[in-house]
Amino acid sequence: MSAARFIHLRVHSEYSISDSIVRLDSLIEAAIADGQPAAAVTDLANLYGWVKFYKSARARGLKPVCGVDAWLTNDADRDRPMRLLLLARNRAGYLRLCELVSRAWLENEYRGRGEMRAEWFDAAGADGTPAGAGLIALSGAQHGDVGQALLAGSLESAEALARAWAQRFPGAYFLEVQRTGGSEAELQTRAAAQLAARLGLPIVATHPVQFVGRDEYRAHEARVCIAEGEILANPRRL
Repeated sequence: MSAARFIHLRVHSEYSISDSIVRLDSLIEAAIADGQPAAAVTDLANLYGWVKFYKSARARGLKPVCGVDAWLTNDADRDRPMRLLLLARNRAGYLRLCELVSRAWLENEYRGRGEMRAEWFDAAGADGTPAGAGLIALSGAQHGDVGQALLAGSLESAEALARAWAQRFPGAYFLEVQRTGGSEAELQTRAAAQLAARLGLPIVATHPVQFVGRDEYRAHEARVCIAEGEILANPRRL
């Protein structure tokens, strides 16, 4: 049996207007060229590109994975929302994603963000199925509530949050780790690995994708600057 290849589970496409320049056809070509059997599109709080990606990927023999990089309301500081990555396991999961994303924009929009709330996952969906039915949840790495608690040194809080999410998504909740070069990502990775060992939770490694090739980085930076009202020459910008 051949070794499993890496599969991207956190990709923002051009439909994540504020921070990505990834065209769906370029994503499919790159995944196929790299020998990847599947790829996920997880745009920021939307599913606009999903149907196009599904049809195009299937036509090329690439398994499409549907997901959403969700904003999660932080009641302690509404200006610093958390993140949660949701992936659809099946048709029921896709319909649940549609329901959750729609509810976020209709009921809980804040400063241009359609945010989900953690308590939504404690109640059944509109069709009566469990809130997490058909979904896989990834913790959001250093941008999720568990990751933020770990970075703050609040181990008890991180453990309580992780247990709560694991109950909402039985057998389908993963602590997410990333090694993107930042100090926070590395600290969170080490702390999450220790937490996973204590709680018996699985870990998944992801890498956030906002552009396909190294030569596209400058264009990506320009798009982020436009979205944030920044200028490329500002040495103090993130």
